[in-house]
Amino acid sequence: MIPKRQLGRMGDEVGCLGYGAMVLEGYYGTVDEADAITTLQHALDLGMDFIDTADAYGAGHNEMLIAKAIKQRRDDAFLCTKFGIVYDDNEPGSELQTGWGFSLKINGAPPYVKKSLHRSRDRLGVDVIDLWYAHYPDPSIPIEETVGAMADCVQSGDVRYLGLCNVTADEVRRANTVHPIAAVQYEYSLWRREVETDLLPALRELGIALVPWSPLGGGFLTGEVKSLAADDFRQNNPRYAGENLTINKDRFAPLMQLAEDFRITPAQLALAWLLHQGEDIIPIPGTRKPGRLDENAASANVQLDDETLAKIDEIAPAGLAEGATLLD
Repeated sequence: MIPKRQLGRMGDEVGCLGYGAMVLEGYYGTVDEADAITTLQHALDLGMDFIDTADAYGAGHNEMLIAKAIKQRRDDAFLCTKFGIVYDDNEPGSELQTGWGFSLKINGAPPYVKKSLHRSRDRLGVDVIDLWYAHYPDPSIPIEETVGAMADCVQSGDVRYLGLCNVTADEVRRANTVHPIAAVQYEYSLWRREVETDLLPALRELGIALVPWSPLGGGFLTGEVKSLAADDFRQNNPRYAGENLTINKDRFAPLMQLAEDFRITPAQLALAWLLHQGEDIIPIPGTRKPGRLDENAASANVQLDDETLAKIDEIAPAGLAEGATLLD
């Protein structure tokens, strides 16, 4: 079993590595449902109890998939889901440009917030959601209003902890005055380190956990991405587009060599580096294969001394990757 970490200053203890379930919806290629359930249950076996999903993943299917996987194991799972991305054409929302060649429709209005909560809870088959995030801030709704509606769901007993995703330090501070925020989810890895400048210091000041999404750079930091299938979601990612994939392979080659020198995989080195950035950091790598879960779990036992951490900073500094990131 992997070690535990506390979720924020006052939260539960959860596995130091969570599990990002978005990969089970076919964004990175086809997935068999039975295999997906097996993978989810193996994550729980390893202590990766911090299970991350969203109502937008598969238009609700991901939540129903998780419900099947944990049906007899509710006490083993700390369930995290999100709302705010509108996937129903009949629902209103505000357009948010992503920078990846598509836009998202976001709704953070109180009526939609509460409707989303009950739909997610029903799909997950649970009475209470452990951690509930706003997936993106609604550009047309003050974040205080969105979080106020979320706080009502805590008061009603439908949710235990609140979280935010893809927010600025200022938005976190404003939200936290309405209701304590337990966790903030933001992209963070050796592939993208901007969080270190403003957001992470603010979270530490407030006692809020950071949950890095895409902690392996969309799979790049595994060192195994050679090309992408036509139906792979990463086709939208500028860091994979055109010559950028080749450029980034060259730039990150020293990091891959360092992992080989340590006789660990590049993914283990990348996850171990994240875990060494602070006890308040809980990455959520996703994979479709149980064997990869074992590989990821082993990263929790990798020890990196100060000299090694300094070397990683030298060979993989902030801004090394070529190409824009989501919402740049």
